[in-house]
Amino acid sequence: MKLSNQNLIPILAIAVGGGILFTILPLPSGLAFALGAIAVGFALPYFTSSQSKSSQVDNSQSSKTLYVGNLPYRANENEVKKLFSEYGEVFAVRLMKDKRTGKRRGFGFVVINSKDADHAIEQLNNKEYGQRTLKVREANEPKNGDSSEIR
Repeated sequence: MKLSNQNLIPILAIAVGGGILFTILPLPSGLAFALGAIAVGFALPYFTSSQSKSSQVDNSQSSKTLYVGNLPYRANENEVKKLFSEYGEVFAVRLMKDKRTGKRRGFGFVVINSKDADHAIEQLNNKEYGQRTLKVREANEPKNGDSSEIR
């Protein structure tokens, strides 16, 4: 189980409170530690379940990756982000470059809020941008083929 900062604060509060409580009672340190661990074990599911419910509400930031083709070679990430930001929340832009020359290849990928993806595709597909007609669609999943198989 991965602990976030929101989960860590109640655990620390329980640990400190348990430490104070068990130092007042005349218990050996090993037994006090064991009782504190048991108390945290019982309290932890309560805190994590209440935190996960609230994070499900806040976790509306799902995203989709869009393929953007036929980009002008002079376009950069900031310009493409600005273009797509008009139609939704953009999380990332990645324009592809040739490995040998470092020049842009005229296509890339935009990670956008899933709520806004269909609207952005509808508005930007076949739109003129930099004297070129953009091709925008939802990106395919990357292929997981092992490069050693291709010879």
